[in-house]
Amino acid sequence: MLSNPSPAVAHRSSWGRCRFAALAAVLLGLVQVGPASAVELPAGLDLPQSLAISSEVADETDVRLLAGVTAVGDLAEIPVGLRFQLAEGWKTYWRSPGDAGYPVSVDWTGSQNLAAAEFSWPAPHRFTLFGLQTFGYSDEVVFPIKVRPEKVGEPVHLAAQIRYLVCKDVCIPGEARLALELPAGPADPAPALQLIERFAVQIPDDGAAHGLALDRVEIGGNAARPTLEVTARSEFSFRSPDLLVEGPPGLQFGAPAVRLEQDGRLAHLSVPVTAEEDAPPLKEARLTLTLVDEAEVGRRGLEQVVTPAPPSSAQTALGLPAILGLALLGGLILNLMPCVLPVLSLKLLGVVGLGGREARAVRASFLASAAGVLTAFLGLAAALAGLQAAGLAVGWGIQFQQPLFLAAMLLLLTLFACNLWGWFEIPLPGFLGDLAVRHGGGQGLAGNFVTGIFATLLATPCSAPFLGTAVGFALTRTTAELFAVFAALGVGLALPYLVVAAVPGLARSLPRPGPWMSRLRLLLGLALAGTAIWLLTVLAAQVERRTAILAGLLLLALATALWLRHRSGNSLRRTASVGAAASAVALLLLAAAPPTATAPVAAPQAGPWRPFDARAIAGLVDEGKLVIVDVTADWCITCKVNEKLVLDDPEVAARLAAADVVAMRADWTRPDETIARYLASFGRYGIPFNAVYGPQAPDGIVLPELLSKAEIVAALERAAGSADLAAAVSGVQRE
Repeated sequence: MLSNPSPAVAHRSSWGRCRFAALAAVLLGLVQVGPASAVELPAGLDLPQSLAISSEVADETDVRLLAGVTAVGDLAEIPVGLRFQLAEGWKTYWRSPGDAGYPVSVDWTGSQNLAAAEFSWPAPHRFTLFGLQTFGYSDEVVFPIKVRPEKVGEPVHLAAQIRYLVCKDVCIPGEARLALELPAGPADPAPALQLIERFAVQIPDDGAAHGLALDRVEIGGNAARPTLEVTARSEFSFRSPDLLVEGPPGLQFGAPAVRLEQDGRLAHLSVPVTAEEDAPPLKEARLTLTLVDEAEVGRRGLEQVVTPAPPSSAQTALGLPAILGLALLGGLILNLMPCVLPVLSLKLLGVVGLGGREARAVRASFLASAAGVLTAFLGLAAALAGLQAAGLAVGWGIQFQQPLFLAAMLLLLTLFACNLWGWFEIPLPGFLGDLAVRHGGGQGLAGNFVTGIFATLLATPCSAPFLGTAVGFALTRTTAELFAVFAALGVGLALPYLVVAAVPGLARSLPRPGPWMSRLRLLLGLALAGTAIWLLTVLAAQVERRTAILAGLLLLALATALWLRHRSGNSLRRTASVGAAASAVALLLLAAAPPTATAPVAAPQAGPWRPFDARAIAGLVDEGKLVIVDVTADWCITCKVNEKLVLDDPEVAARLAAADVVAMRADWTRPDETIARYLASFGRYGIPFNAVYGPQAPDGIVLPELLSKAEIVAALERAAGSADLAAAVSGVQRE
C-alpha cells in the first residue's frame, strides 16, 4: 500500500519502518553480525557495537555509476545512470516503497562543476509477501540521471554517496561511495548509453509516449469501504496493468482489481482505500497515480496527479436500476429538445392523417414508430460497442463528426422534404403495401417505422438532463449494460408514441384529413429543408469550402430532378430519375472520399473566449483565476441554445470578460482526442458540457446541460470562495 505524497515524505516515513525492521531482524539473529567499517547505520539507529549490521552486501548488490558519454562536450544535460545489479531473489525499492523499506537516495556532496542532478524512477514492480505490498526492482535496474554542469564544456567530477536497502528473506541497508570523472572533450556515446536509454524509456510520463491515457478517476464503493475507480485506455492491449497510488498520510491504497475490455485496450481498475481517523477526505486528496504495464522490452507507465471526482450521479451509489430510470427520464425529456422537433413534423403529419380512423390503425401506427425508435437506439448501442472494441473514442452524437453520416442525413432530409411537397412517392413492396392498407393508415407501417429511426438519429446532437449521466455510465460498463441503458433511452423517447398506442382515442379525435393538409405539408417540408441547411453548415465546418459548396449543389440538383420528375411527362421522368439517383450517389461518394487538404482551421473565438487548453487550467487556478470551460460543436443544437440565451447574454459575457476570469471554448465539431479525454475525465461522453474552476474548486464544478445565468453566477461564486464576487454579479443573479 502506498500512503506518501512525495519521494521526500516517502523517505522519511519509510525510515521509521525500516529502523524498526532492521533492529528486529538483528535481535532475532536474521542478519549477519560483524564490523561496521564499510556501512554506516541509518541516522538515529543506535545499536551496540556487537550488534552492528554487517558490511557483507557485495554478494547481494553491485552498484555503479555509468556515464552515457565519453566526455562532457557542450551538453547542458549529461546522461548518467545509477546501476543496481541484484542477486537472484533480492530487490531494492522505488521512491514510495509501500508497506516496508525505503527508497534509494543519493547525496552529491563533494561533486565539482555540478549545478543539478535530476534522478528518475523507471516503472516499478509490485511485490507481495505475507500480505505486505512493496514496490521496487529486482535483477537489474538503472536509474537515469540528468547531470547539469554549472559551466558547460568544463570537466565534471561526480561524488555520490548512495544509501539503499536490499531485501530477500532479510533486509540489509547498504551504502556506497562512488565517483565518476567526466572530462572535457567531444561527447561521443559511451558503451553504457544504450543501457541507460533502455531504462529511460521505462520512466512513466503523461502516457503519450507509451500509448496510455486515463479516462476516469472517481470515488466508488461506500462510506465504510471506499474505492478508487480508474478507467485507463491503451493504444494496444494491456498485458498485466497495475496502479500505484501515492496520497497524503492516513490514506492507504491496496492492489487494484482489474477488468479488461475492448480486446484488452480498456482497463477498469478498482483500488480499495483504507482511511485512518485523521486522514483527509478522499474527495479532497491530491493523488499521484502511476499506471504501469509490461511492454515488449521492460515496462511502460503513465504518471498523473489528480483529485478524484465524486461518484457520478447514482452510478456507484445506486447502480444499474437507478441508471435505467435516469435513462428513461432522459429519453422522455429528449422529445422536448430542439434536435427532435424538425423530424416530429413527419409524425405530426401522420397523426393528422389518422383522424377518425379505427383504433387498430392508430395503435399500429404508433407502435411502428416506437419500434423504429428502439431499433435505432439498439443500432447506436451496437455501433458504439463496435467502436469501443476497435479502441476508438466514442460518445453521444459523435456520428455528427463524420462527413459521410452528415451527407446521408442531408440526403434523407431532402428526400423527406420533397416527399412532403408531393414531388415523389416511395413505392412499397407488395406485402408492406398490404399491411399499410389494412393496419397503418397515414404513412403506412414502414413509413412510421422509418420516422422513428429518423427521429432518433436527429436527436443525437442534443443532450437532455439525465441523459449525460446515463450515457456516461453505459460507455464505461459492460456491453450488456450498454445495450440495457440505450434500450431504456429508446423507451423514454418512444414513450409518447406508446401512450397514444395505449389510448388511441387521443389521435382519433383530431380533425379528418382535408385540403388544409396541403398547406401543412408545405410548412412541414420547409421545416425539414431548414434542418438540412443547418446540417450543411455543420458539414462545411468539417470539410473544405469547395466540398461543402459542391454538396449543396448536389442536394439542389437532387431536389430539382425530383421536381422535374413530378412536373414532366413520361418522356422525361426516366431521365429525371436517373439524375436524382446520380446526384444522391455523387453526394455520398463526395463525403466518403478522403480529404485532399488539411481540414479547415476553426474560426477565432469571439468575445471573451479563448481556445481550450486543458493543461493550462491548473496553472491559471494556482494564479487565483477563475476558469470556465464550454465544450460545444456546430452540430449541437442545445449548445447553440445555451450560447444564444445564456453565455452570449451581455451581462454574463461582461462577467466572463473580467480580468479574474478565463473563458475557454472547446470546439468538438470535428473529432478531437484531447476533448474526448477531457469529457471522459468527468464521466461524460456527450455535449453540451460546461465546468467552472477556481481556487475553491480546482477540480471543476460541472454545470447542468441546460444553462441559466443564476447557475453560472453561483458556480463562479463557489469556485472563487469570495463574498465580493456575489456582490459584483448580483445584477446578473437577479435576472
